[in-house]
Amino acid sequence: MKRILEIIWIILLILTVFAYLLGYLKYINTFFISILLLSTFIKGQLIVDYFMGLKKTQLKYRIIPSLWLVITIILIAIVYYIPN
Repeated sequence: MKRILEIIWIILLILTVFAYLLGYLKYINTFFISILLLSTFIKGQLIVDYFMGLKKTQLKYRIIPSLWLVITIILIAIVYYIPN
């Protein structure tokens, strides 16, 4: 289990550095925002599954943080994609 958590941690680091570099290099357009939102969902789901320990629990306990994550990402996407 420790090895899996180390791999998950490295994946989280890579996705975070990727998001940071996109912001730092100012590669902000519709495509990259979609990629960032997708990577945010992946990071959140990895945290819910492995670091919160919900991977092997019943679905009803996993669905609450996952649903919260989906709703939050959808709201961010709506706010970003609505023209000024």
